[in-house]
Amino acid sequence: MILVYTESEEGKIKKIALEAVSYAKGIADQMGTTVTAVSINANDTSELGKYGASKVLEVSSDKLNKFNGEAYADVIGQAAKSEGAKVIILTSSANSKFLSPTLAVNIEAGFVPNVIGLPESTSPFKVKHSVFTNKAFASTEITSDIKLIGLGKNSYGLKENETSATTEAFTPNLDAHDFDMEIVSVDKATDKVTIADAEIVVSAGRGMKGPENWGMIEDLASTLGAATACSKPVSDMGWRPHSEHVGQTGKPVASNLYIAIGISGAIQHLAGINASKVKVVINNDPEAPFFKAADYGIVGDAFEIVPKLTEKLKEFKAQNA
Repeated sequence: MILVYTESEEGKIKKIALEAVSYAKGIADQMGTTVTAVSINANDTSELGKYGASKVLEVSSDKLNKFNGEAYADVIGQAAKSEGAKVIILTSSANSKFLSPTLAVNIEAGFVPNVIGLPESTSPFKVKHSVFTNKAFASTEITSDIKLIGLGKNSYGLKENETSATTEAFTPNLDAHDFDMEIVSVDKATDKVTIADAEIVVSAGRGMKGPENWGMIEDLASTLGAATACSKPVSDMGWRPHSEHVGQTGKPVASNLYIAIGISGAIQHLAGINASKVKVVINNDPEAPFFKAADYGIVGDAFEIVPKLTEKLKEFKAQNA
């Protein structure tokens, strides 16, 4: 049996959790077994069966309303033990990356993060994953009895596989040690589309000249149904919130489309967005390093190009509504 931890936020199952269930179902089909999902304080888990979960363990506890790495790892570990799971799937969200080392130690599992596809083989168990900030790939064999996999964001996709899922309440045994670390405060992004869930990201840098010019970035993002992001200098200067900072020292991005406007392309920024499938760069400096990493590049003034691009996209959407 394959166990998958399905993340939720404010009671709603995340899109990345549905991708993890799709992936778990793919492995289950390879191994001739089924998928069990474990959710924590989710309001509605019915959608999990649509993507391949045969069983859902629903955990409900006021103590777990705020994410706590130690406690969540304990919950998942207890669920894995209860179900006899030998393969456990997590996402590559910030929370899952935080809890995964603790979980691996707790259940004595071999852990491979940033996995980008189904196992190359299940006996021996080999997976392909990205390394060196997505600059290379490695094939790794997990030899431990229990395998823990961190699925790279947007690497497998959503695959519907309708299953009649049963639900079951699961009550873990939590003690005081699970809460030795306390969450004091949480800063949340207020964007309509979060960077973590976005398939399209519109990002901008110092080339915007000031926070007062961000309206055209937000307009383009709104037209595309995209999340907005920024480079590190922009967040450091207070032009945009730190929750929008993407790059090696900020949030990693693995979107289908990444549009960089007025960003030169420092190596730390490129490392954080390298997993994005298509990169479009708009910059008035033809020597900007970002052009070397771009799939498509436009050399020109963003203040002329972006409004025209947004206008054309709005016309296209209106004609194809």
